[in-house]
Amino acid sequence: MKFNPCNGKCTEAGTHCEGCGRSHEDIAEVAQLVNGLVSHAQKKAYENPEEFAHFIEHSIMYHLQPPE
Repeated sequence: MKFNPCNGKCTEAGTHCEGCGRSHEDIAEVAQLVNGLVSHAQKKAYENPEEFAHFIEHSIMYHLQPPE
């Protein structure tokens, strides 16, 4: 499955958003993950949230690499 980010044309009818094509379940799960990361950064009061976001991006990509 290919991830398609929100394009601002969200719909709630049916099982999938007509804007991005993702299931409403996937959208909700991703929103929950993002909200958790935001809450963590806010709780820690990071002065450099952009560095936290970059770290998360690189960490995800590292863990998605197939083992050698």
